[in-house]
Amino acid sequence: MSLGEYANKLIGGHCYMKGLSSGEKRRVSIARELVMRPQVLFIDEPLYHLDSVSALLMMVTLKRLASTGCTLIFTIYQSSTEVFGLYDRICLLSNGNTLFFGETLACLQHFSNAGFPCPIMQSPSDHFLRAINTDFDRIIAMCKTWQDENGDFSNINMDTAVAIRTLEETYRSSADAAAVEGTILRLTEREGPSLKSKGKANSATRIAVLTWRSLLIMSREWKYYWLRLILCLLLASCVGTSFSGLGHSLSFVGTRVAAIFVFVSFASLLSIIGVPAQLKEVKVYACEDSNQHSGGIVFLTGQILASFPFLFLISISSSLVFYFLVGLRTGFGFMMYFVLNFFMCLLVNEGLVLVVVTALQDMFWSISTLLFVHVVMMLSAGYFRIRSALPGPGLLENEYDGTSFAVGQVRTISGYQALQNVYDVSPDDYSKWRNLVILSLMALACRLLVFLLLHFCVKKNSSLFRVLCCKLKMNE
Repeated sequence: MSLGEYANKLIGGHCYMKGLSSGEKRRVSIARELVMRPQVLFIDEPLYHLDSVSALLMMVTLKRLASTGCTLIFTIYQSSTEVFGLYDRICLLSNGNTLFFGETLACLQHFSNAGFPCPIMQSPSDHFLRAINTDFDRIIAMCKTWQDENGDFSNINMDTAVAIRTLEETYRSSADAAAVEGTILRLTEREGPSLKSKGKANSATRIAVLTWRSLLIMSREWKYYWLRLILCLLLASCVGTSFSGLGHSLSFVGTRVAAIFVFVSFASLLSIIGVPAQLKEVKVYACEDSNQHSGGIVFLTGQILASFPFLFLISISSSLVFYFLVGLRTGFGFMMYFVLNFFMCLLVNEGLVLVVVTALQDMFWSISTLLFVHVVMMLSAGYFRIRSALPGPGLLENEYDGTSFAVGQVRTISGYQALQNVYDVSPDDYSKWRNLVILSLMALACRLLVFLLLHFCVKKNSSLFRVLCCKLKMNE
């Protein structure tokens, strides 16, 4: 693919680093498929975003690949004369109808027989495109309006509808059409050999490869994880500074609850930053799954394993800053529970982002939906609207379980009673560890939902899957 000079260059650029151009990315995508040494290769627009030199080089490379026994089938909307001369066989389609299918040189004779010979100074590919593309009718209407004022436009004044109808009728009665029908009948009657899997990687290897690839992608996505890490640290510093110096007396119970609520809620809201990166991951999965390179379980396992170190780095760094600035409950066990609980919250939010992105597959609607969901979650969390029937208090229980506050000189109340008086949270049989298990189950449930969405939505909506379906319909 003539990519040797770009061997150590990032495909996707970020920040001050410039990545590959669109044409270079197209060559990389083709090279990625060639690594599998396929016997049949479908390519959609291999010359897209390529200049004339790169396009000719690409076609020469593909022609050399075809000489080794690989069958190449690709779509071309326009090509130069040199590139057109490299085609073995072409199929001209218009609105789903076959206008010609056969040897490339025979196509010129086919157009001549139908009454549309190629002009001497015109490229065959341009002539074919002009004859069968109905969009040129709008240009014809414009030319008829301008003809009196600006000269003669008769050289492009061709009725496309008539040309398509004539070419289709001519092809149906031609020997080329009969030869194609006969070939199809012979192929359908012959039973081919059973397919065998040669050298296919097992699930563990694919998970390891996808995990490593996701780690590389996440480490390069500075807008997603690194910017998110900086924003979480800034948020922890701001909230911690605003609520710093709080004492442990009964009068500060509500204020400490507010500090925990603000930090966890808005830090979880920052997970929306990951929508563009997750949308790219889903698109890559759709492409690979349509080629049977990976499955839903392999993709989700690799993605969640790769996100662990980044999410834990975000949770432990921002949690410690917030924890010590506010001065929450002392003790290593209580502090690590806070970190672990916040990590599970981030993991749940990561799964929620993946669910919404997989279901909608649109950046605007995904961000809008996630904002709405987070706002609803904040409103129903019990801080703005007090509800005694809320689930177990979780982080609040970690902060006040086993504590007591003096009321007057004789009586003391427990931490739960203090929360009930200030925040209307009633003690129940939920332990903080059970709440942590519930968060873990929520994270698992999000991944299972993503798996179902990947199986029923992404696979059926991927562009390559639609292209393959069109190919099958053509053969039928």
